[in-house]
Amino acid sequence: MSYAIEYLQKARTELIEAWEWYEDRQPGLGDKFKAHIDNCIKSIEQHPERYPERRKHYREGAVKTFPYILIYRVHKKKKIIVIASVFHTRRHPNKKN
Repeated sequence: MSYAIEYLQKARTELIEAWEWYEDRQPGLGDKFKAHIDNCIKSIEQHPERYPERRKHYREGAVKTFPYILIYRVHKKKKIIVIASVFHTRRHPNKKN
């Protein structure tokens, strides 16, 4: 089953800020970070229910190598996966949603 991927504005902003932070530290590292994000999204797209629901019907997919999780929600009827947050795991858990 094919799902469309949508980003909430919050997630887009977090992704851009993280990419910029990594790119400032080392040229090319931001692109490496984005590639890992893309791989996580592909995994979620192929198996959207792979990760368990945490709260409010949101799921959390771990990003390899980088300390981030993708917080997302699956809308089966619409065949949409909404990325709600690109969340750094050192942030306080109450700020997830």
